[in-house]
Amino acid sequence: MFFLENASGHDFEFHVASWLDVAGQWREGILYPRWAEWANWGYGEPRFIFYPPASWILGAALTSSLPVPVAPMAYIWLTLVAAGMAMWRLARDWLSPPQAVATAVFFAVNPYNLLLAYYRSDFAELLAAALFPLLILATLRVAREGWRGVPLLALVFGAIWLCNAPAAVIASYSLALLLAVSAAQTRSLRTLLAGATGMATGFGLAAFYILPAAWERRWVQVTQAITGNLRPERNFIFTSGGDPEFVLFNWKVSSLALGLMLITGVLCVFTARRRRDFPQLWWTLLALALASTILMFSPSAILWRLLPELRFVQFPWRWLDALAVPFAFFAAAAAGRSRRQWTLWIAVLVLLGATGTAIASGTWWDTDDFATLTQWVHSGLGYEGTDEYTPIGCDRYQLPGVSPDSEESPSEPIPLLAQVGPDLKRSVPLRDVELHVETWTAERRIVSVNSAVPLALALRLVDYPAWSARIDDRNAAIERLPETAEVVLRLPAGPHQLDLSFRRTWDRTAGGAISIVCTVALLAFEWRSRRRQV
Repeated sequence: MFFLENASGHDFEFHVASWLDVAGQWREGILYPRWAEWANWGYGEPRFIFYPPASWILGAALTSSLPVPVAPMAYIWLTLVAAGMAMWRLARDWLSPPQAVATAVFFAVNPYNLLLAYYRSDFAELLAAALFPLLILATLRVAREGWRGVPLLALVFGAIWLCNAPAAVIASYSLALLLAVSAAQTRSLRTLLAGATGMATGFGLAAFYILPAAWERRWVQVTQAITGNLRPERNFIFTSGGDPEFVLFNWKVSSLALGLMLITGVLCVFTARRRRDFPQLWWTLLALALASTILMFSPSAILWRLLPELRFVQFPWRWLDALAVPFAFFAAAAAGRSRRQWTLWIAVLVLLGATGTAIASGTWWDTDDFATLTQWVHSGLGYEGTDEYTPIGCDRYQLPGVSPDSEESPSEPIPLLAQVGPDLKRSVPLRDVELHVETWTAERRIVSVNSAVPLALALRLVDYPAWSARIDDRNAAIERLPETAEVVLRLPAGPHQLDLSFRRTWDRTAGGAISIVCTVALLAFEWRSRRRQV
């Protein structure tokens, strides 16, 4: 990346556009954005209600403080370093210092992390994957210390939910499995009770995001996230049929997954003799590796259909997030028992380096993506929206200014307001109307209008239940255009002031309150535990 700048993977534009939007809203004084102002070429979408905040907050901070092309590189570097540190913290309690360091390196640059960084540019999943070793560490602490381990488990579990939703679903099922295995080993229900409390508290800590995302998804076309090639049954490893490019990528990631499975299996056998040195961890990692492997093959399709929310993981090979932890640990542990451990460690690093080289050479390098998106946002053109965050009743491909068959931006910014005919089916440029835009931000639009005749105004805005309108300080009804769901306001003749605001709904208030209560309760519990130790 130092030489070729950014690898423009599958999700690169989605994430970078979000970072630029958030950074712009910070300059408007909006500290925690909810509405993506420039999505759908300026018509907006409620992206930040549904997409976990950790990655776009970090990305926006880097975008605001670093030169334009450097932010994604810095994000990847920070995330991989964090992944290595998390894995080192897990391994240091069980392995020698050199082995713990080797484990950290193997995990940080494991093949799936490299694929996320280069081929997919899934920055949010990369951040969530970095926390998986800490999830296992917290589970083992609960099994060993009982209730004293709850705070760490809650913090890590909540943090994963704030990073990436598919990874969080994987973490939820992984944690349930790990707690069951630990309870069977300790033969104590205390592990299950303390673990369940930690999970519930983690949900509570992240409730300011989870509750609105769960409640308000009835207002968007969320099922678009699991249609067509995004369905789990189309993404088991070595899928055939369909779009050739889709199948080609599937086979690439399938080959990577199969190789990681086989290597982990062999390493598990080699470390079986050492399981007395770390029996609890060995069985925990074995269970996680087996579950991850099974769920990537098509016979597990019934589980993907029956288990709640599992289908929203979309791609079964995302379970490589979990499998990478046993791979890294078993690799270092197996090499550590060899007389030529340095030779084996170098061999593993060479294998990872070769894999990374193959992935990097096969990705798409584009030095203009970041600059183009920055230009679009700063010039008011906006950027492409997403199907699953499009409000109900809106066909985003029918919005003005963009061809339905093209992802290119409009040639110039779409007008902020347009006049609507009496049939509510078309909009025309404003004529003989005095307009003055007083405020136009992501969450507030104030416009003064003076017209000699009654008119209906269509705003450059997609309707969503959180938007409320006032005309001359009186509540006004919001109408919408068919197909596109553009906001329409009817005005009588004369001067008027329009005031639209993105209001705080009850679910966001309730989610924030739950998070505050859980945070206070967790701090009180930790303070009391420390006092008892003293």
